[in-house]
Amino acid sequence: MNIRKAKEKDFKEIWPIFKEVISKGDTYVFAPDTNEEDGYSFWFGEGITSYVIEDNGQIVGMYRLIANQRDLGSHVANASFMVSSKHQGKGIGKTMGLHCLKEAKKAGFNAIQFNFVVSTNVGAVKLWENLGFKIVGTLPKAFNHLGLGLVDVYIMHMFLDDIQI
Repeated sequence: MNIRKAKEKDFKEIWPIFKEVISKGDTYVFAPDTNEEDGYSFWFGEGITSYVIEDNGQIVGMYRLIANQRDLGSHVANASFMVSSKHQGKGIGKTMGLHCLKEAKKAGFNAIQFNFVVSTNVGAVKLWENLGFKIVGTLPKAFNHLGLGLVDVYIMHMFLDDIQI
């Protein structure tokens, strides 16, 4: 597996993974019919650094790293992750998560915060907790899960002090 910065030409492989993930309506706030332009902006908009993970030259997942807030909140990072369903369960999320923590530290962030982790996304919650994140808040019924209706969302946070780069 190889992780590298995403290039704009990678979007042709990123887009199908993005569409697959959001089509279920169970982990991301995007509507299943989100258009390609909005998808492109999510990964390649201003201030966003995106990475892809490749397996045998094929993109199988990606993440983006940004400042969680502007100006006086810009010392805390935020990130978003997606993995192709065909490649889930192979440690790709963990590999990208560890890479992201190092990249965030290298970029000068002091901490990383996920603002919107859907509580029913048990695999993601467990992964982030295993990597050292803590649930620091719960937003009651903040996500309209397409299968379950209104469910809670977690805010997860981690200081980067112990991350070795």
